[in-house]
Amino acid sequence: MAQPIRHHALIIMLGFVLGMTTACQQQAAQQQSQQLPQQQADVLPKTEAAPMEPSALGRETLAANDGWAAAEGGTTGGSKASADHVYTVTNRSELVKALSGGSNSGAKIVYVKGTINLSVDDSNKPLGEQDYKDPQYDLQAYLKQYDPSAWGTKPVAGPLEDARKRSQANQDKRVTVRVPSDTTIVGLGSDARIVGGTMLLNGVNNIIIRNIEFQDAYSYFPAWDPSDLTGRWNSNLDNVTLVKATHVWVDHCRFNDGARLDESSEDYYGTKYQHHDGELDIGYESNWVTVSYNHFSDHDKVMLIGSSDSSTTDKGRLKVTIHHNMFENVAQRTPRVRFGQVHVYNNYYKNTKGSYNHSILAGVSSHIYAENNYFELASSTNVEKIIKVEGGTALYDTGSIVNGKPAQLVKAYNSRAKTPLSEDVGWKPEYFLKVDPTEEVPKLAK
Repeated sequence: MAQPIRHHALIIMLGFVLGMTTACQQQAAQQQSQQLPQQQADVLPKTEAAPMEPSALGRETLAANDGWAAAEGGTTGGSKASADHVYTVTNRSELVKALSGGSNSGAKIVYVKGTINLSVDDSNKPLGEQDYKDPQYDLQAYLKQYDPSAWGTKPVAGPLEDARKRSQANQDKRVTVRVPSDTTIVGLGSDARIVGGTMLLNGVNNIIIRNIEFQDAYSYFPAWDPSDLTGRWNSNLDNVTLVKATHVWVDHCRFNDGARLDESSEDYYGTKYQHHDGELDIGYESNWVTVSYNHFSDHDKVMLIGSSDSSTTDKGRLKVTIHHNMFENVAQRTPRVRFGQVHVYNNYYKNTKGSYNHSILAGVSSHIYAENNYFELASSTNVEKIIKVEGGTALYDTGSIVNGKPAQLVKAYNSRAKTPLSEDVGWKPEYFLKVDPTEEVPKLAK
């Protein structure tokens, strides 16, 4: 009888050890879960959908009625991804692999950890101008060839322009990363960054991008356009670009030029040699987009909605909601709209620098509905400067505050305009969450 008793005792002891181990694990997990909300609070301001842990953030979807991206079935991103389609990436190669097709097709969640530089080779070595430059391209020769005093205003063409285009194509090919449909991309912690290139959403549907700092989409090869106003240098790299993309939610991200500000770049032909284009551009038949709780800073042309006056296929599309964002020390296009029905509410515009041009631009066939936005501008800035018009005929605005005082933006614009704006934009927003009192916006949108 002694042998069975010893065996039974061994089983009891083993069960006790396993039980203690499980209890310890549960206690550790409980302590970790209690700490996570405070850690995440430093990353995302608390909202109704505030995440409790990184995996929960990746599984979140856009709330019902939260802007245009909630229409027509809503936006879920990669929330339904299976466990083998959840990735944590730390460099360009890992990011490209995680987003690639083939066996990785289908819903996916990609967590970005630390800084990912898109302008690197496969061994993660940084690449620069000389790595992309076509052998036939020379900037000084380009400046001499297309000097407006001799070239005039005719379109730039010839071998040097062709070499510039090849150089730009070399860079574009390397620093542009395509995002597939049904994808969520989320930054981990407060230091997740994607720098030096463009995240391209081209012909895709159902994308969520959250908690990432997009920085310094820097073109080494700006193009001279003598017909753009009185002549202007233009670049073609945005931080995030939407082309025929639908159901997109961009939330709690930061957009800036890093240390390479255009205001400190060289002047050629009497104008800035502009290395950056847009921070978030939405064009070419894109639709159902919500842009919320982002911080756009220290940049010139921020957000283009509608690619050109001739893109008539954009009619009936470009439905975008922009709410609770902060636009800090940016010059213009917050947003610049063609064709779209765009709801702009509860945004905080802060610019006390001399670089300010305008905030909201009404382009061809635009239908902008603005409400309860807060503007903090230099005291010398005239209220009528907030709105700019290039082909637009209507804009609705209500509840604006400028430097602490209620303001009627359309009335102010019309007071000096040769052609006044109508306030009948032909629609009224249906997809939105709470519209907060304007005076509360500065603390909510930071």
